Amino acid sequence: MAKYWQEDMETMSPEDMKKLQSERLVKQVHHVYENVPYYRDLMDKKGVKPEDIRSVDDLHKLPFLSKADLREAYPFGLLAKPLSDCVRIHSTSGTTGKRVVAFYTQHDVDLWEDCCARAITAAGGNEDDVCQIAYGYGLFTGGMGLHGGSHKAGCLTLPMSSGNTERQIQFMRDLGATILCCTPSYAAYIGETLHDMGLTPDDIKLKAGIFGAEPWTEEMRRSIEKSLGIKAYDIFGLTEISGPGVAFECEEQSGMHINEDHFIPEIIDPETGEVLPEGSVGELVFTSITKEAFPLLRYRTRDLCVLSRKKCSCGRTLIKMAKPMGRSDDMMIIRGVNVFPSQIETVLIEQGYSPNYLIEVDRKNNTDTLDISVEMNPDQFSDKMKDVQDKEKALAGAIKTMLGINPKVHLVSPKSIARSEGKAVRVIDRRKLHD
Repeated sequence: MAKYWQEDMETMSPEDMKKLQSERLVKQVHHVYENVPYYRDLMDKKGVKPEDIRSVDDLHKLPFLSKADLREAYPFGLLAKPLSDCVRIHSTSGTTGKRVVAFYTQHDVDLWEDCCARAITAAGGNEDDVCQIAYGYGLFTGGMGLHGGSHKAGCLTLPMSSGNTERQIQFMRDLGATILCCTPSYAAYIGETLHDMGLTPDDIKLKAGIFGAEPWTEEMRRSIEKSLGIKAYDIFGLTEISGPGVAFECEEQSGMHINEDHFIPEIIDPETGEVLPEGSVGELVFTSITKEAFPLLRYRTRDLCVLSRKKCSCGRTLIKMAKPMGRSDDMMIIRGVNVFPSQIETVLIEQGYSPNYLIEVDRKNNTDTLDISVEMNPDQFSDKMKDVQDKEKALAGAIKTMLGINPKVHLVSPKSIARSEGKAVRVIDRRKLHD
């Protein structure tokens, strides 16, 4: 069984990788400067010319791009190739402002599919596997990205898309699916539905799952692994950079290997923009060095994480990024305390509750309120008011210990919180903070 999809790239020495990155970066900066007036203006304002960029060591001289730039340049302002050279677009699932639209040449699609094939191979996938793609298809990158990667890796591909969960399980059983690709919240829902149908992991052939597109905790990983009888692998990507496959997990499950031959990562201080040393927590920034149609240089992801070059037992030398601990724009400040939804999810799962919850933040009488609705599992459900109140009090205490602030916890009956087949909506912030 192949351990790597592209062994020469995945196990390249850091010195050779830096040399390759430098060559590609120099070429890419010239390409962008000559073909993207929007970015050329940013470089000119900063007093940077393409010839100032001679290697990766000069990357910090280039200006950043943010989602605000992508919206301002919408739809064609950051396109670096003629539209006639482009074969596909994808778009973000964002709900505010203009959507971000990303363009791909055939070359871009091929490289992206290679990145996804690396992820599938790292999860043990090959031509003997049946890969069930239950990410959404269409403008969302998840479905098409893993679909192409599955084809390249030689798997039999089931392009299920999301939804119709009982049919997902029927096909999973009838066709012997061995790898499941979807969002972690949908994987949890499939596991729940499997149980409700009176089935167990022994009734399916799944061995691995590749889950991404939304934050999830280690506790949720263990819960999914148990409910589906699989090993659950993380995958990372952004529509703006290409889609899933920017980084992927190997069997060590201790962070995601970044495909450095295509994407150069940096960690910066989100306040100052200063590049931080390896091992620091900060905002993740990516530079695309092989994309033709929509090559973003120094794109600020808003994801907060850590990079590490610690040796990996899988043999890959690609730098690893830790699972993002949240996004600088997802972090809520409640009564002066920094709160990430993932912290609350960790407590819920540790206390034996399901990962189906809804966080509602409001401001009443100039004071922030934090209300958390949490589904009880069937075995926790009780119609005795006192039992429920005692459980709510205990859970509120555990959350207060984690966050330092007192929440109001509402335990609700099983299956009463709406399920998501794509990215789960976990937070509703009703405060008017930007009047």
